[in-house]
Amino acid sequence: MTRQLFLFIYIVVFVFMGMPAVFAADWPWYMGPESDGVSAEDNLISIFPAEGPAESWTVAVGVGYGGPAVRDGEVYLLDREEEARDVLRCLDLDTGKEKWRYSYDAPGSTGHSGSRTTPTVDEKQVYSVGLLGDLLCVDRSSQEVVWQRNLLKEYDVALPDWGVSQAPFLYEDRIIVAPQSPKAFVAAYDKNTGEVIWETPGEGGLGYSSPRVVSLCGQDQVVMISASENKDKGRVEGFSVEDGSLLWSWAGWQCQIPIPWVTPLPDNRLFITGGYKAGSVMIQLEKEGDKYAVKELWRLDMNSCGSQIHPPLVYRDHLYVASNSNEKELGLMCVDYDGKVLWKTRDDRSQPRFERGGFILAGKMMIALDGKKGSLHLVDPLPFGYKERSQAQVLDGNRMWAPLALSDGRLLLRTQDIMKCLDLRPASE
Repeated sequence: MTRQLFLFIYIVVFVFMGMPAVFAADWPWYMGPESDGVSAEDNLISIFPAEGPAESWTVAVGVGYGGPAVRDGEVYLLDREEEARDVLRCLDLDTGKEKWRYSYDAPGSTGHSGSRTTPTVDEKQVYSVGLLGDLLCVDRSSQEVVWQRNLLKEYDVALPDWGVSQAPFLYEDRIIVAPQSPKAFVAAYDKNTGEVIWETPGEGGLGYSSPRVVSLCGQDQVVMISASENKDKGRVEGFSVEDGSLLWSWAGWQCQIPIPWVTPLPDNRLFITGGYKAGSVMIQLEKEGDKYAVKELWRLDMNSCGSQIHPPLVYRDHLYVASNSNEKELGLMCVDYDGKVLWKTRDDRSQPRFERGGFILAGKMMIALDGKKGSLHLVDPLPFGYKERSQAQVLDGNRMWAPLALSDGRLLLRTQDIMKCLDLRPASE
């Protein structure tokens, strides 16, 4: 293959993906490089040593649930101090030493207050959404604000009971967020200037889910879930990523407080799950001409499957769902694409429940944290039953619900007062 042909293929692949190129070791935004909780890294330890995984470093953090993002050996965390300020911190991945920080006044509190969301990091800039709706773009080199907006003030939105909780989505030249206001349900901004590219109205109440760009019926689109203020008020909607026009809207699934975003599957399917008695549903999009139709394929009620916080992982035509919520704790479960629950850890008292801890997939191995006990588990994702390779006690605390991040063999996880880096690289011979 000639060098010119190689470069052409490389460029085409990343244009098709609609995202800036990232290194395999990066975890540059919520749910990782492909926004699916999956890392390509497969050269990790598969069994913990007797003393547990090696700890590279531990740093103190403020109260909250915001997860880290990693790019070019730098860890980015949106922290919060004393209900008065949001603090964007940049740490060195190898040492945990703070390289720089940018803080701004954001006085106020909410239920379960503290940090909320994972920053989004591209080659030059980092984007974050604070508890009180501050959307920031900060230059990674100068540590200066490039642009700043406030989603609550600009769109006349009252502070939600649990604050603003969403991850900004990077797509080509734009940052996409969801003000969830009658004026602008979803909005896209120029990533370099903060100027509005488009705003789109929408229906439904204010929730805590994030917009996600997926490809359905050959078209990239923003899919967003709204809360159901009333019995039939919630919507799952798809918008054109180019101009924000509404492509389709479906009111067949209702969740009072939606948190996980949609999970795309082959054949134009979307898996949607939530807590608060919502359960889970699989839908399929069909397109004839320029019109979309939504077909429900199956659903599972709250007693069968429903994740309150984290989206599921997808591996070899199966969904792995942390089906835990206020109403029902079923543990980790495996669901096939036809809606059959193949197993769940609640059925065996010796197996962990995982509560609301984060989990990711690295190569062929699942890494899952018990959000109540602080134990870390290495699991083989298999359809015929729960199979654990190893476990270790790594954290102490409560409400350890933040998403995990993996970069260059280092796993980042946090409690309500510390963030820890564990080295999962195999020992050098």
